[in-house]
Amino acid sequence: MTRDAGTPATEESAARYERLIEIGIALSAERNFNRLMEMILLEAKKLCHADGGTLYLRTEEDSLCFEIMRNDSLGIAMGGTTDEPIPFPPLPLYDPASREPNHANVATHAALTGRTIDIQDAYETREFDFSGTKHFDEGTGYRSKSFLTVPLRNHEGEVIGVLQLLNALDPVSREVVPFPPEIFPVIEALASQAAVALDNQQLIQAQRDLLDSFIRVIANAIDAKSPYTGGHCQRVPELTKMLVAAACRSDAPPFAGFDLTEEEWDELHIAAWLHDCGKVTTPEYVVDKSTKLETKYDRIHEIRTRFEVAKRDLEIACLKDLLAGGDEAALRQRLEDGLRRLDEDFAFVAARNIGGEKMGGEDIARLRRIAATTWKRTLDDRIGISRDEFERKSRRSPPPLPVEEGLLDDRADHLVDWAPDDVVTVNNRQGFRFPMPERKYNLGEIHNLSVPRGTLTEEERYHIKAHIVQTILMLEQLPFPKHLRRVPEYAGGHHETMVGTGYPRQLKGEDMSIPARVMAVADIFEALTAPDRPYKRSKPLSESIAILAEARDRGDIDPDLFELFLTSGVYRDYAERFLKPGQIDEVDIGAYLGAAATVTPVEPRPGPRKGSARNPGSI
Repeated sequence: MTRDAGTPATEESAARYERLIEIGIALSAERNFNRLMEMILLEAKKLCHADGGTLYLRTEEDSLCFEIMRNDSLGIAMGGTTDEPIPFPPLPLYDPASREPNHANVATHAALTGRTIDIQDAYETREFDFSGTKHFDEGTGYRSKSFLTVPLRNHEGEVIGVLQLLNALDPVSREVVPFPPEIFPVIEALASQAAVALDNQQLIQAQRDLLDSFIRVIANAIDAKSPYTGGHCQRVPELTKMLVAAACRSDAPPFAGFDLTEEEWDELHIAAWLHDCGKVTTPEYVVDKSTKLETKYDRIHEIRTRFEVAKRDLEIACLKDLLAGGDEAALRQRLEDGLRRLDEDFAFVAARNIGGEKMGGEDIARLRRIAATTWKRTLDDRIGISRDEFERKSRRSPPPLPVEEGLLDDRADHLVDWAPDDVVTVNNRQGFRFPMPERKYNLGEIHNLSVPRGTLTEEERYHIKAHIVQTILMLEQLPFPKHLRRVPEYAGGHHETMVGTGYPRQLKGEDMSIPARVMAVADIFEALTAPDRPYKRSKPLSESIAILAEARDRGDIDPDLFELFLTSGVYRDYAERFLKPGQIDEVDIGAYLGAAATVTPVEPRPGPRKGSARNPGSI
């Protein structure tokens, strides 16, 4: 029998309506989607004393998917929080070939028409196909008889699912009876409440999925921006969650009582994925700077051209002196000596440009001697250039042409000043205690070539570190809801230390939460073990643990978290998931924890081949 909604309630159903109100309040408070679906089905079963029931949800492919199944007599509990999969395929609402609506099945008919369907005996009806139900009964010995099938409509009137109840039981005799008509309005009201609750949960989940996809896009873009950071933004969240989960499980005094709610896990997840979002503001040439003179291009080519000009000038001078009657032998010897000196000087400059050797005082002195060698420029260097460069050159009056210039130079136009908005004031609202260099950039050639180690100047190292400032500023601009308000704190603390020597706020251990301290461990360990950094060899697990222990000894990381990292086996679990097999060697954690520690060594594997490492200065 097909029935329209709207049957008035009787006095006997007053208790049911009171219970319906209580259920509605409970449905609106439930945040777990699986528990919400179970609550809907179980409460509907109780209201009409049904022996079984199924909750279907409509899919984007126009089918009804089995979400929850219960049958008390058969002891069936599948779907939802049970983790027991439902083996039945979705019910198509339309024929795949003809696209004709599927009215043969009672559940799909209810979904297509939006009408409540009451079947008093499935074996006697000719309106719907119950062959599948009969086949099920044959295999179980069960007798499916009465069905009440109710569509779930959301606030827009769309059917988002179907609630189907099976075999109403007489409260006294426990015999299977038809569903009483007076229960229909109650179940329909419950279905309406359930549809709104489910729809709200689906909308919330859709927003969460969108946010999660968005932050992953940002993280993947940062990783893709530089080959030197690889999958850093993807691996740090995994290691962070692994170590926080170990802290939640631990009964050790530092972590006793520490745990995260479901919403706090969401907070940590977002913070970990966005911990380096400020790197989108860091210039690529700084992140990827592989030579000292590299900016948007490697300026060694410009300097090579100057040396070539200087060599030609020597040859031209020699020819002029020969034409003037000078001594040929002496002039040729002078030319050869001059060319050889220029070749040697350029080779020295080129070698120092790589940044693989430490620059000492003698090296810097030689750079300055080379810089004193001049070449003649005859063309105006203020035409055909950008406005910014022209403004920097305009700080000084142009010299008359031709002009003698050094082969290397630190010019006024090499200095790039800070814009007013870039300056971090001393008493800033965020509490940043991050000393800024005098200039935003110093492109001076001698200044860059004189970098003592690596390729980055003091100014460029600041910009590498300043990504954390930008991370905090970016995240604090987002209107996070209450349960996500600690995202900036978690994400912004991974370069702080336990003793206040970190940045950007110079926090100490007691100033930071456990998740923030965990992220510091995860960030360092991922950088040490990263198998995809082209500028350095992949460090084996044992060497990475040793370096992390040194960080603990310096007060860079939380010693309790370092101990938990080892004793919980998180270091090993992470290595097996993300490191190359050749990196995973034996680790004697007792060497770092004392003789009483429980040692959990990793099965020895072949170590990595040794190789040279470049240092672009970025992690």
